[in-house]
Amino acid sequence: MKKAIKIISNIVTAVLFINLILMAFLVVSSKASGGEPQAFGYQLKTVLSGSMEPTFQTGSVIAVKPLSSEEGKSLKKDDVITFQASEEKLITHRIIGVTNSGDHVMYETKGDNNKTADMEPVLSDNVRAVYTGFTIPFVGYFIDFAQSKEGSAILLIGPGLLLLGYAAFSIFQAIREIDPKNNKTDSEEKTA
Repeated sequence: MKKAIKIISNIVTAVLFINLILMAFLVVSSKASGGEPQAFGYQLKTVLSGSMEPTFQTGSVIAVKPLSSEEGKSLKKDDVITFQASEEKLITHRIIGVTNSGDHVMYETKGDNNKTADMEPVLSDNVRAVYTGFTIPFVGYFIDFAQSKEGSAILLIGPGLLLLGYAAFSIFQAIREIDPKNNKTDSEEKTA
């Protein structure tokens, strides 16, 4: 029984420690890259609307590969791109048409779930990334929470407090195991 409890406690400790490291990495990387978590050269974007359903669902996380301005000019029809629609707004839609106009390339885009194309064509200079095909459903809700002040605090402090609590419990258990041995020697001395 003690062996099973020890194995379970080691697993719980490992899971909590890995969670603490992962949350610290996500929070720090999102703050360092201007709010966009990045791993191995790919950015993770949260899907906020249903315009691209069924390709990806609202609340999903998608991996996109950031593009240089030159790479932004070489995209083709059916590529799914993330582009700057306004100063604060990024949109991820599918290219349905490409227009070359001198040095400029413009893309006509449309959400898969939208009935009509986007009103404004997208300049290649405004293309920020291309969708890689990697999607994790519903994790975006968690990442949005993790990026909030409350979420960052809970996800960093929570596992740390759990680890401290577990360490205190382990110390208490160790003292309890040692204490009965001392009590036996005390009682043996009294009877002798």
